Amino acid sequence: MTLPELMESFTQTLRDLLGDDTVVLASATTRQDVPTWDSFNYINFMVAIEMQFGIKFRVAEVESFRTVGEIAERTLALIQARQP
Repeated sequence: MTLPELMESFTQTLRDLLGDDTVVLASATTRQDVPTWDSFNYINFMVAIEMQFGIKFRVAEVESFRTVGEIAERTLALIQARQP
């Protein structure tokens, strides 16, 4: 899995959660950049990512992410860490 593939997957996941097909995520995107991406939807997004990729974020990580790129980089690291 590559970062661009993760970004595409993240975009689709957030579109589904928000019911908004116009959402396009980039590495520098923050929650403030997407008007309907509130804290409730953020938690739902993070849980969806965990379930989709079979990973688990620490609470401190979830609270510290500022951009979608940070989430993608950590997701990729967790995916790679579980591979033999």
